[in-house]
Amino acid sequence: MKNPDVLLYEEEAWASGFLRLCGVDEAGRGPLAGPVAAAAVIFDPGYIRAELVPTFGKLTDSKMMSEKRREEFFQILEACDHARIGVGIIGPAEIDEINILKATHKAMGLAIKQVDADFALVDGLPVKGLPCGHRAIVKGDALSISISAASIIAKVTRDRMMVELDAQYPEYGFAGHKGYGTKKHLEALQRFGATPVHRQSFRPVAELRQGELFE
Repeated sequence: MKNPDVLLYEEEAWASGFLRLCGVDEAGRGPLAGPVAAAAVIFDPGYIRAELVPTFGKLTDSKMMSEKRREEFFQILEACDHARIGVGIIGPAEIDEINILKATHKAMGLAIKQVDADFALVDGLPVKGLPCGHRAIVKGDALSISISAASIIAKVTRDRMMVELDAQYPEYGFAGHKGYGTKKHLEALQRFGATPVHRQSFRPVAELRQGELFE
């Protein structure tokens, strides 16, 4: 039995003939360090109706879940034979070069290309330049199970990358705050300066660098 709260947008797209429908979401627009990640997830319609929704109908925005719960869902999605997953990653240097909005949209496009979708449900506002048509849904990660799944893939993928960066730069605490501008992170920036994985164009980092130039 389908749950209209999380399958409404999927059912509408399938009824319009879009069988390679993907949910798309991103993680990491706001942090001062690390990449931005986007994910696209396509489910077989039969599987999503008969198994995914009855079992995981309360799947929702990854940011509202505990880290343990996100990891559990990530592993289930990754092992699912009825799902295709694509991930796009744009690093901090390119974020500085083209700006975070364009970098986020580029990451989304890369993820969609990997799954060869014919239509996308995208969390948030409309996106320019995607490789297929799309429908933008505000708070879509809480309204569409496909977007929810993409939200989990994007966040867990990026979080794991930040844990790896923590091993390279342990003094910054990336494993804990994932690059966001927490008090601990800002204090580390003041004490140790910016690293190559920091986004040099983001204000706290840019101000720090500017201050260093004029010392």
